[in-house]
Amino acid sequence: MKSILTFVLVFGVIVIVHEFGHFFFAKRSGILVREFAIGMGPKIFSYRKNGTTYTIRILPLGGYVRMAGAGEEEEELSPGMPLTIELNENNEVQKINTSKKVILPNGIPLELFSADLEDELVIKGHINGNENELTEYKVNHDATIIEESGVEVQIAPRDVQFQSAKLWQRMLTNFAGPMNNFILGIVLFILLAFVQGGIPKNTDAPIIGEVIANSAAEKAGLKENDQILTVADQKVTTFTQFSKIIQEHPKQQISVVINRAGKEKTIAITPKSEESNGKKVGKIGVSNKAEIEKISFINKIKYGFTQAFTSSLLIFKALGNLVTGFSLNKLGGPVMIFQQSAQVSAMGGSAIISFMALLSMNLGIMNLLPIPVLDGGKLLLNVIEGIRRKPLSQEKEGVITLVGVVLMLVLMVLVTWNDIQRLFQ
Repeated sequence: MKSILTFVLVFGVIVIVHEFGHFFFAKRSGILVREFAIGMGPKIFSYRKNGTTYTIRILPLGGYVRMAGAGEEEEELSPGMPLTIELNENNEVQKINTSKKVILPNGIPLELFSADLEDELVIKGHINGNENELTEYKVNHDATIIEESGVEVQIAPRDVQFQSAKLWQRMLTNFAGPMNNFILGIVLFILLAFVQGGIPKNTDAPIIGEVIANSAAEKAGLKENDQILTVADQKVTTFTQFSKIIQEHPKQQISVVINRAGKEKTIAITPKSEESNGKKVGKIGVSNKAEIEKISFINKIKYGFTQAFTSSLLIFKALGNLVTGFSLNKLGGPVMIFQQSAQVSAMGGSAIISFMALLSMNLGIMNLLPIPVLDGGKLLLNVIEGIRRKPLSQEKEGVITLVGVVLMLVLMVLVTWNDIQRLFQ
């Protein structure tokens, strides 16, 4: 349960902060945000304010933002479909109900003939199914539509759609998600410095720090502050040496001689086998003992920025290794994130904050890759539009986005399947 809660907290906060970036700058740019959802799946709660429907959904995994005209709208109304409309005092359509879950007490039953909710803002239909009489109604600019799921959202006239905003506003809206992830990463690294009372010193002493619950190390009896003397009959003087020897013995029992409170003790341990860069390596679930260096208030703030920069360089290095030698084992999806969440949840609050910060930086950078469907791909299309001085046709942009969606879905399926296989190895 602790692992699940950690996963939901980490993944949820990072995604919601990301989506809030898109939401905030879309609103500032005059783009209608039809829905801001926390979670996925069926709705369990909704609240409308200032044109946006805020929903909480049953699966507590991230969230999303629906912007009008951002390529995420579906055809909502089709000829012949039954619906109910509600008029305001000016006889304009104020509410359109397409859901069987909702009843409008003052609604007018209508069999739809045609509707234009973008430009002309009119709806035509046969009242009570009377095909001999076609009635036309003017639709209010801020009218709402109740979707089949029961969620009520505002209609999206052309002037409040994504493409109607200025190019720089759309670019800022697309960039805002990754930007928020970078800001979150910096804030979390600053928080980590305050929680720890300083920053870890660069020490490589062979002393055990954190021991992960239910790990090979815990089962063998290793404890915090144990000093490693020898591993597999090899003397070690650094934690790096200790880790290297462990990695060379996956699923092989080895002896570890430790110094615990002045007394030597020999422990037998069998490292767990895990995939790393396409190779089997041994892991026992420990970290080295890090000494905390006390620093000033200002330096704790600086640490947030410097650590965010350092982690970004490591992510770019990992991306470079992925390009030069692609392997699914170098990628990880939700299953791997859950696995890592389970590990850090056993290591305490500082480990969770550090993990969330690294993951937030990772998500921000990955989303800026120039791949269709990602924010970076959308920004690339914005740049192309700026150079051409006109946007790509909706058909071409739709095809590019569809190709990106298919590729990302295929990759996600492969990565998730690979993660599951590694989980049961």
